[in-house]
Amino acid sequence: MKALYLIPGLGADRRVFKFLDLSQYSCHHISWIDPLPDESIEHYAGRLVTQIKSPNPVLVGVSFGGMIAVEISKQVPTEKVILISSARTDRDIPGYLKFFGKLSIHKVLPARWLKKANHVLYYFFGIKTTDEKKLLSEIVRDTDQKFMKWAIDKIVSWKNNIIPSNAILIHGSADRLFPASKADIVILNGGHFMIVSKAKEVSDHIKSIV
Repeated sequence: MKALYLIPGLGADRRVFKFLDLSQYSCHHISWIDPLPDESIEHYAGRLVTQIKSPNPVLVGVSFGGMIAVEISKQVPTEKVILISSARTDRDIPGYLKFFGKLSIHKVLPARWLKKANHVLYYFFGIKTTDEKKLLSEIVRDTDQKFMKWAIDKIVSWKNNIIPSNAILIHGSADRLFPASKADIVILNGGHFMIVSKAKEVSDHIKSIV
């Protein structure tokens, strides 16, 4: 049975994958660990590698988890790197996020403000249903504050111009957080939370790739 290593988005956990139908694979969930002081994204990704026990794994990364998957693929051989609602290089990071990064707004905002789901967050994630709001609110609430601020800093300041040759980007046409840019597979009307809202389509595409 082929092994898939699933990497969730910023602060999220295995809950974002629970709607996917990947029962034909051996799925392993990568768990976030506490970042070290001033740790680079490259070094952090290297420490996550210890959770990967299979040779040439298939990595499936969502949002920030996709960026981590790219960094892991630079350090260990991989069969496939499947990115969902994510970025392949820093050119895929939208300009408004880079602008906020240059102003260091994320560093001065109280972490408790970042950890509270609201209508702005729902808008950028494309949240539409009550169940989706509930799930996203729970994920944001459970996210470690230190990790959240560290991860946001790594997103807005990411420097990478290497696209793994085996990387496939699955993106939603309605993603407001990371607007689709030259994606390999585009899911019509998919928002940033399409890992949940369009789980069947995402599952089908993962199967076709693997």
